[in-house]
Order: sequence, then C-alpha cells, then structure tokens
Amino acid sequence: MKVAKFGGSSLASVEQIEKVVAIVKSDPERTCIVVSAPGKRFPEDHKITDLFYEWHKLHSMRLSTEEVRGLIYQRFAEMSHEFFDDYRMLDEDFAQIRQDIEDGASADYAASRGEYLSAKLVAMVLGYKFIDAAEVIFFASETEVDKQLLFDALKNGPIVVPGFYGLTPQNEIRTFSRGGSDLTGALVAAALGAAVYENWTDVPGMLMADPRIVENPKTITALSYRELRELSYMGASVFHEEAMFPVAAACVPTNIRNTNDAGHPGTLIVPESSVDLAPDIITGVAGRKGFAVLKVEKAMMNQEVGFVRKVLSVLEARGISFEHVPSGIDSVSVVVDRGTLGNGFQALVADIKNSCQADSVELEQRLSLIAVVGRRMAHTVGVAAKVCAAVADVGVNLRMINQGSSEINIIIGVDEADFETAIRSIYKAFVAS
Repeated sequence: MKVAKFGGSSLASVEQIEKVVAIVKSDPERTCIVVSAPGKRFPEDHKITDLFYEWHKLHSMRLSTEEVRGLIYQRFAEMSHEFFDDYRMLDEDFAQIRQDIEDGASADYAASRGEYLSAKLVAMVLGYKFIDAAEVIFFASETEVDKQLLFDALKNGPIVVPGFYGLTPQNEIRTFSRGGSDLTGALVAAALGAAVYENWTDVPGMLMADPRIVENPKTITALSYRELRELSYMGASVFHEEAMFPVAAACVPTNIRNTNDAGHPGTLIVPESSVDLAPDIITGVAGRKGFAVLKVEKAMMNQEVGFVRKVLSVLEARGISFEHVPSGIDSVSVVVDRGTLGNGFQALVADIKNSCQADSVELEQRLSLIAVVGRRMAHTVGVAAKVCAAVADVGVNLRMINQGSSEINIIIGVDEADFETAIRSIYKAFVAS
C-alpha cells in the first residue's frame, strides 16, 4: 500500500486534478490519498487557505465577507461543474462552513476548510470514501493517529483524507504550520506502515543546489533522512521539516514526485543512511544568509571549567538559540541567527563580557553558512580540502569551517556578499566536473 499526498499546486485547477486522478488510478497500490487545499493557478491568483484566513479576519472585524466568500465558492463551483453536471455538489458543506464561522469558529477551523472541501471534491471525482482528518488526527501530549479507523475504512476501498489539521481534546480543530499536509501524510503513512509515502508536488524532487544560484542542478536520486535533515536546516527542502520524523521512525521511505511529470522517478528518501543509492560524493550543497557570529576571547579559556556554559547561559537568558560553536584554546565563536538578536546586541555583547570576564567580545554580522552534505563524505579522502580549495579558487575568504560529529556534513561560513559565488564553485568542484 502507498500513501500519496498531493500539494496545493497539484490541485489548483481542473487540469491539475485530472493529472492527480490519472496518477492515482495508474497504480492500484495508491489506496490512501491525502490532499492540500487548492493553490495558485497563476502568480496573481489566491491560495484557498489564504482566502479562508481572510474570510475569518473580516468576519472578526465585522466587515463584509461577501467578496472573499464569493471567490472561494466560485473556485470550487467551477471545478465541481467540470466534473459533474451539478456545480452545487459542495453547497451543503459550504453553507455549514459559513454558519460555523458566523457562529464564532476559530481561525484554525476556517483555515482547515480548504483541505476539507478539496478532499470532498477529490473523493467524489475518484469515487473514493472521504475520511475527515478530525476523525483520524488527534492532538494530545503528542500527535496521535487512529490506526484502527484507517484500517477499517481501507477494508471497504481507497480513501481520501484532508491534510493540515486534526482535533484537540476539547473537540476543536487545530492546524499544523503551513505546509502541514506533508505532516498529515507522513503520520498516516507511518501509522499504516505504508510501503512508501509519495509526496506529489510541482518539482521533480530535491535538487543538489538552489536553481536560483546554480544553473540546472542535478536532481538528488536518493538520500537518507539524516541528510535531508541537514539540507532542510539550510532551507533546501520541498518537504515539511517535521514530516520526516514519523516516516523515518517507522522506516517508511518517502518519494518526492512531480505531478506535472509523473514519469520522473523524483527523489527517494530512505531510512538507512548506509544504503548507497546515489553516485555522487556529496548529496547536496545548500546555505542561508542572515547569521551573526559572537567572537569571545579569553586567555587560558580552555582551562576554565564551564566557560562556554557561561556564554551560552547569557544567550539562554535572552531566549537566543545558537547554531554552531566552533572554538580554540583561547577563543570561542557562537553563530546565531541574526534575526534573533533584535536591537539589543550591544547589551548582549556587554553581558557576555561581564559575565564571563572575557578579554574581548565582538559581534560580526552578515555571515552566511553553507552546508556540504553527503553520507559518502566520511569515507572519502580530501573532501574538506576540496571544499576549501573550491572557495579559495574564486577568491572567497573562508570565515569558519565546522564538521558535524556524524561526518555527513561540512559547514563553512563566508561573507554574505560571497554566498552565491561560493555555492557555485563548490557545486562545480564536486558535481559539474
């Protein structure tokens, strides 16, 4: 059995839904379908979820909701009319949603209705049974799934489940963070012990580099969940960050596929990092701007027990988490997300200097981090040297280098002005060559 989740771009129009139907029907193992709310059909279009949020907002402000209600209704009516003679297929559901919002339903409830209506429509088009996510996904001390209900439903044929939301112990609708339909699909796939969790979107899988920086980067054929975690940290993911945990724990492979190119194998994400499915030394290179580094120096620091703890305690007191802590015998650098510093960075520097009796504390901003990730790196000689050489060859100054204990990643720091140049050079050194 396969669990197949289709994102908003895959359900944005009649033409896209027809592609979804063809994909589902082409494989009888795709018996559990999870769907998002319809996304944009063109750049200036509205996502249905955004329209529902706007509907709730306008109602709470006691302003007219007629226009936004009309946009939502028209979208679903047009799609319904294309598949059925009666465009009013969802009128009863729509009327109930309107009544609930007017009676004071929460913003989460309103936002979830895009998935709810989308799943209802897709279930009718496919001829499958609709199962409300509020009957399956429950928010308790941790998110739980009603496995028995799913198994019982599947005994009578394939099912369609809306993504993005579940039910609280108080019987209220709660949504995941945006993109949370990925998480619904992952939870359902893990609960059912699916052979594979297919995540259908509008890209042919994960790429080895950002296509906005590197021209025509290769698709990653396969990677482990640990590698995905490293790349996701740098923003290189088409998969909700939290969604990897339930499927990884259940040892369910995930396949990122493209609805618009169903024949492409996409990217396979496997539980076992030892499985050697990709030919390249590195799996991918990704990075982010927007970091700052606190450089703390003190003579004989290495002999002072608890020195780094004191530094981190100052950050903890201000609610600031750290990203990396490379150190030497008389110095330690703490890399943080620049956005978490706010405007009080001068006071932060003073606090660290006073609390730790440091010789000097400096804050440098505009640092970018680049992660070179790959499970084969640990067994290949000269990877770090090659990274450093690639950066030096294009005249980029290396500000920091750090290798994780798992040895599947090397993280370097460069000035933000050199970010794109460094990524292109690293990619060229390992892949293009």
